Amino acid sequence: MSPEDELKAERIERAGRLFSGRVEFLKSAPALQFLPDPDAPEIAFAGRSNVGKSSLLNALTGRRSIARASVTPGRTQELNFFDVGGLEEGGPPVLRLVDMPGYGFAKAPPKVVENWKRLVRDFLRGRDVLRRTLVLIDSRHGPKKVDVEMMEMLDQSAVGYRLVLTKADKIKASDLAAVKAATEAEARKHPAAYPEVLVTSSELKMGIDELRAAVLADAEI
Repeated sequence: MSPEDELKAERIERAGRLFSGRVEFLKSAPALQFLPDPDAPEIAFAGRSNVGKSSLLNALTGRRSIARASVTPGRTQELNFFDVGGLEEGGPPVLRLVDMPGYGFAKAPPKVVENWKRLVRDFLRGRDVLRRTLVLIDSRHGPKKVDVEMMEMLDQSAVGYRLVLTKADKIKASDLAAVKAATEAEARKHPAAYPEVLVTSSELKMGIDELRAAVLADAEI
């Protein structure tokens, strides 16, 4: 095994131990003044509605409904924070996951769209502990216009991000390979995008170990 493969295997093992431990919903923030203290590295999750973000967060953390712990009426346009690792009582976590509100507002009122853009843009530009954003893209469709717009917002905010394909079990292997290639080509057009595209399936737990390792690596930057 090469040193690179050994490092990857070791990180997968450490990430597995981390996510098998403490994972707790911390709070929801409707505005920047409600953000938690910046005392832990943060990894944000972005994706359009119905991309499978909640399912992926549940698979990542090994929980059945962690991503739904904060889903109550009136919170759909808030930033939701989850602590991972650290002391059971008190003390900062090892890292913090940030579930950003879904984008893609075909029927939303202009005021809702503008509020979303302001909250997300201000968070991305002003959060020093934000280490990486994961942009989730449906494998059945590849990058859509709204995904590219999100990527451009991240480029402008100088926030590094990874592209993560979801629902990989829903299409044929040959089609998946083509979508991955197209997504990698799109990533090369964006200065803040990480070149490697991760492929996942929450239902089959495909790529979850690799995603955990990537989250841990990003948090340790």
